[in-house]
Amino acid sequence: MIDNLDRLMSRLGYQFNDPELLALALTHRSVSRHRNYERLEFLGDAQLGQIISVALFERFPDAAEGQLTRMRASLVRGQTLALVARELGLGDYLVLGGGELKSGGFRRDSILADALEAVIGAILLDGGEEQCRQVVLQWFAERLADISPQSAQKDAKTRLQEWLQARKFELPVYQVTNVEGLAPKQTFDVTCELAQMEQTFKAQGASRRKAEQQVAAQALAWLEQQYD
Repeated sequence: MIDNLDRLMSRLGYQFNDPELLALALTHRSVSRHRNYERLEFLGDAQLGQIISVALFERFPDAAEGQLTRMRASLVRGQTLALVARELGLGDYLVLGGGELKSGGFRRDSILADALEAVIGAILLDGGEEQCRQVVLQWFAERLADISPQSAQKDAKTRLQEWLQARKFELPVYQVTNVEGLAPKQTFDVTCELAQMEQTFKAQGASRRKAEQQVAAQALAWLEQQYD
């Protein structure tokens, strides 16, 4: 497996001195109870919280403690970490046991989020705190640039999901229908399908995440008009 990790290291923006650490960070406990990513995940979770906390503290000198806490929670929650993991392609490199593999564990938010934290822990051990900080801040650069004390409330996708769950409706299905241009100047066309309502919404954004948030906001506005 180690021989196949060069592409992943390129996507991570970090070259491991000890690739065994990265391999361990990608190994789920369904493969081995004793040799898996859980200890690295514990380390990475703490390091990620510190990195994001310091970044927010420095970026928003006038923000109150509660605002900083909400912004940090928004950035380090499992859903956000799973999105970052997908952007980095971690799912393609996870080592899972047979049962997890068959059930699609490489797509599961909880596993992707845990693996991302484990990779952070592995980078910390391999390269030290400063290297780890630089890499993590690069992964979160766009999100840190977009967030503000006012925007740290629940985002449109989360609010849409909660609205549907509260009424026992099916969850939305997002799909990228077109990508134009070359990074970093790309545009993404995204749809959001609400199957039970037979409604599909479309939006375009400078990233998949932004397009999905925009289309979720459209869907939520329509639902609130129709049902509330």
